[in-house]
Amino acid sequence: MAETIWIREPLASLNAAAAGGVVIRGQRIAELVPKGGRPTFAEGEKPVIFDASRHVLLPGLINTHHHFYQTLTRACPAALNKPLFPWLQALYPVWARLDEEMMAAASRLALAELLLSGCTTAADHHYLFPEKLLDAIDIQVAEAASLGVRVHLTRGSMSLGEDQGGLPPQSTVQEEDVILADSKRLITRYHDAKPGAMTQIALAPCSPFSVSTDLMAESARLARVHDVRLHTHLAETHDETAFCEKMFGLRPVDYLEKVGWLADDVWLAHGIHFNDAEIARLGRAGVGITHCPSSNMILSSGIARTLELERAGSPVGLGVDGSASNDGSNMIQEVRQALLLQRLRYPAGEVTHQAAYRWATEGSARCLGRDDIGRLEVGMQADLALFRLDEPRFSGAGDPLAALLLCGASRADHVMVAGQWRVTGGEIPGLDLAALMAHHQSLGDKLQAGAA
Repeated sequence: MAETIWIREPLASLNAAAAGGVVIRGQRIAELVPKGGRPTFAEGEKPVIFDASRHVLLPGLINTHHHFYQTLTRACPAALNKPLFPWLQALYPVWARLDEEMMAAASRLALAELLLSGCTTAADHHYLFPEKLLDAIDIQVAEAASLGVRVHLTRGSMSLGEDQGGLPPQSTVQEEDVILADSKRLITRYHDAKPGAMTQIALAPCSPFSVSTDLMAESARLARVHDVRLHTHLAETHDETAFCEKMFGLRPVDYLEKVGWLADDVWLAHGIHFNDAEIARLGRAGVGITHCPSSNMILSSGIARTLELERAGSPVGLGVDGSASNDGSNMIQEVRQALLLQRLRYPAGEVTHQAAYRWATEGSARCLGRDDIGRLEVGMQADLALFRLDEPRFSGAGDPLAALLLCGASRADHVMVAGQWRVTGGEIPGLDLAALMAHHQSLGDKLQAGAA
């Protein structure tokens, strides 16, 4: 019989119906306990009881856009204080020196950082495959499995180099037949379509300024043959819009439709610069949008129109984006950032703390095409994040759920993925974090050495 755990009487719960806690059996939520209630246990069942009276209970946070490898180039001097295109041009030559050891350490550190911030599911967009890093996704699969994090790993790609009018240098692009063959290999080997899947694969040509029209269309065809999702960057900056108009004679959403991507199996990173008509089209098609507030602020890209996108019918999720444009991988801090940034666009009464939580949980799950994560409901995967409010920053707080964001929570106390504790007492069992950080820093120093 699967172990039964009662997360008992939390200080606060994102679902009011679970004010008395949740019961976990195996890897799923089996029961919501009302305030003052007791669970129903079978005769002879001996539950493990976790006293959550000092914890705020959330569904595990879901990060729908990241670049794990970029943890090695945080605050890189060559890229400081630049908007997107010059920032990319400064970093592409640095990233071209990535190798397998760097990828493993970067992925492990990013996943650990996410776990410690209450994140239980992460989507990573990896699109760089230099000669020394042809098995990047395989490395990520292994690192995620070792830490027990649920992942959606996207086989990214770049095929449009500077010689073809694209932005990336030629050393960072691949031939399109190589990209498509490896995409098929990864889907066949790793994609799990079953409910409760720990690893899923999606196809993710990097952006309109780094791949060809043919690769966008062929990636869509291949994804639909194998029933996997599609992901890319879109409408992040005005420069991108100008590039699409010059290169293709189309605005980004028109280009998206031309290549067969205006559909509900697609989610886009950023999605800032859409006009009203484009938002309506995206909503009708059910295209998901990942809001990346910290990255959008650091690169001065703009503010996504989240509420209008949601009202039109687009799922809206959250992503920390790359750790060279954030420059962190902290999901609970990203929820706070979304709350604050969106209040510069909309009234405070419309961008509530509940709205920010919605983007980081239910909205993110919808972007990934998942209906088994993102909510504290019976039958859902037992992905949970528990936070304590026992730091000076929380002293004097009234509403615990609001305080978690308004007072700036940064680290979860306990995190569960698929019914297994992956963080306990603010630590990841079995992980020597200090040793990982030292190794990771040395590799980051090596990678950045010689950057202009």
